[in-house]
Amino acid sequence: MKWPAGVTIKEVGPRDGLQNEKSFISTEDKITWINQMSESGLKHIEITSFVNPKWIPALSDAVAVATGITKVPGVTYTALVPNHQGLERAFQANIDEVAVFMSASETHNLKNINKNIDQTLPVLRDLVRDSLTAGKSTRGYVSTVFGCPYEGHVDIEGVIKVSEALFEMGIGELSLGDTIGVANPKQVHEVLEVLLKRFPADKLAMHFHDTRGTALANILVSLDMGITTFDSSLGGLGGCPYAPGASGNVATDDLLYMLHGMVIHTGVDQQKLLYASQFIQEKIGRTLPSKSFQAASSAGLGGILGSSV
Repeated sequence: MKWPAGVTIKEVGPRDGLQNEKSFISTEDKITWINQMSESGLKHIEITSFVNPKWIPALSDAVAVATGITKVPGVTYTALVPNHQGLERAFQANIDEVAVFMSASETHNLKNINKNIDQTLPVLRDLVRDSLTAGKSTRGYVSTVFGCPYEGHVDIEGVIKVSEALFEMGIGELSLGDTIGVANPKQVHEVLEVLLKRFPADKLAMHFHDTRGTALANILVSLDMGITTFDSSLGGLGGCPYAPGASGNVATDDLLYMLHGMVIHTGVDQQKLLYASQFIQEKIGRTLPSKSFQAASSAGLGGILGSSV
């Protein structure tokens, strides 16, 4: 297998990590947590979602969070935006990057967005156009690439269709989501083998949930195939309200431990993020699933090998 010299980590914990939490994390604590991440060397942080607060109450304070954080030069602060009402709020909060989203499977798209795929595309096209006009970078998410909680198998032609549509809109990067954590390394290889014939590797990111413990193995295959951008969530927080049974994203802590041990550059100080993991664990009041964080906690958060690479 061949490994890249460096990898880009896109932290999604403040959005994808917190959106499924039953207890509301205070605005002040969210701001403190994001500020801790901003000082770690991370260059991309997805801080919130401008969805209707009644659908995702955990992120109802999106504008307050986005305007309350201390922005660090060189860090891109992203937010998920579902419609024009959300886009107006994102502009009000001066978000750096707008992320739009849809699913590769019709049923999940209906559950998640309340529209079928063909109805969703014109809405996203307008969002991307208006974001680019306003000078914002844009990113697209495709959910259920490797499997759907309602339909099971997802045909690769459906993934190609929505991916091509999003790139035609003008997005700068596409994140391919294993929303329910069903992917395995063989499947990841097969899917990327098809997609990389159509889209450049540097325009693709991988978004693995670790529901069945295969996320890091899937990342290794992705690395070998030339992908160098990965979404992850500090502590392994996460889950999708419209994907029953989905657990958290691959833990940023675990991903960094693996990459740094392989001497792959990330520019991130793992020690600083371990303390940020400890902070959010105390706030949510339950044990984080990240294995490297728990191992570090047992050792007093000290002695982490390769804490910054």
